[in-house]
Amino acid sequence: MPMHRVYMSFMQRQGWHCQFLEEDLKTALPKKLAFLSQDMLLELARRGGAVLNLEAEQAIRHGIDIGRGGVWLNLNEDQYRKLK
Repeated sequence: MPMHRVYMSFMQRQGWHCQFLEEDLKTALPKKLAFLSQDMLLELARRGGAVLNLEAEQAIRHGIDIGRGGVWLNLNEDQYRKLK
């Protein structure tokens, strides 16, 4: 099954706002998500097939600490379709 590499950027503005970019980092996918809990960012990364080794998890946590960051996701066809 083909995977879609998508970049999820997140920013804190009265909650956590996520937007998604195609692999070219220029083309925005239309769907945006918002969460109240920073724990949902890690959960979304896990479900989105992000490679969550120690370094990647620390990078996400650093992004949470400073209020913005991003992570590469490896989405299956169904997950990708939901963002379009």
